[in-house]
Amino acid sequence: MIQTNTQLDAFLLRIENETELAIDTEFKWVSTYYPILCLIQIATENVAECIDILAIENPQPLFDKLYRQDSLWIAHAARNDIETLYQLSGQLPKQVFDTQIAVDLLKHLHPDGSQISYQALTELLQGVVLEKAYTRLDWTIRPLPKGAIEYALDDVRYLIKNYHQLKILLENEKKMEWIMEEGRSLVHSDLYEVDLFQAWKKVKGFSCLARHNRIFGVQLSAWRERQAIDKNKPRRWVMKDETLIDYALNKATLIGQQQQQFDEFLTTNPQLKKINSDMGKHIAPTAEEKARKKALQKTINNTAKHYNLDDKVIASGKTLLRYVGGDRSVNFLSGWRYQLLKEILKKDK
Repeated sequence: MIQTNTQLDAFLLRIENETELAIDTEFKWVSTYYPILCLIQIATENVAECIDILAIENPQPLFDKLYRQDSLWIAHAARNDIETLYQLSGQLPKQVFDTQIAVDLLKHLHPDGSQISYQALTELLQGVVLEKAYTRLDWTIRPLPKGAIEYALDDVRYLIKNYHQLKILLENEKKMEWIMEEGRSLVHSDLYEVDLFQAWKKVKGFSCLARHNRIFGVQLSAWRERQAIDKNKPRRWVMKDETLIDYALNKATLIGQQQQQFDEFLTTNPQLKKINSDMGKHIAPTAEEKARKKALQKTINNTAKHYNLDDKVIASGKTLLRYVGGDRSVNFLSGWRYQLLKEILKKDK
């Protein structure tokens, strides 16, 4: 395991000309707002290493490699790894190949349509059953058990092999641009930045608030989020959802220092009074919309079979209902999905 910058420099020199990097991370996320990144595992075709990021004094040389224009990140369920590293580096990868999404584009590999785990995919492609003994390990402990390091390395040793096999299958079906497009959808900073003004959407029970209580609820939610970030504590440790709702309903009141901090927060964020927190009422689709959705779904199902896809990968039932209801922000109106459906959608008009 790499634990010094000298060791890191030697490893980076060894992979200097490699552009396909299998990447995984191990982190602890129990008592903090942000996950604590503990290990970064990287594999190429020829080498695999664990980097003890807690011990590395200067991770910048590593970031310089990871975020190079020609570096392709290969990951399984990549969003977690991207986000965890983004919190530390403030950067996003230039290219991503997500092996979990790749399987979604190859229905014959996983016909039931559910998201496949890394362990299941590795067993399917490599015939290797991976141990799960360290899934609940506290990755901040040092020294790490030798078995845990091997467990972490296996997460990238087979990842690079899975990638090469999936790449061949995708190339055979002319879907490489599709998977790279899916990867590009993961590298937008707004996916990983905290929006205080939307924190109310994470509050259980918010939809039950009457309209006149919602502004206070929005303000409380944003303040709680800010407090959680500043203290690096889970938001529920700052204030439970049910407590927040009680405050919004004036069943309880902030006192002392909490009230003072809340007032100061509102002074610096007056725009919170203008946030639209209307949850919108659920409107049942009309008979005509249901008929349109059913007809579209049947045609899309035929298209999906032709392209070795689950129809939900192209357009889920909920997404189709949004579309027939007038929503034009749905994902199948751009990219590879639109190219498959554009003639179908023209006929639907």
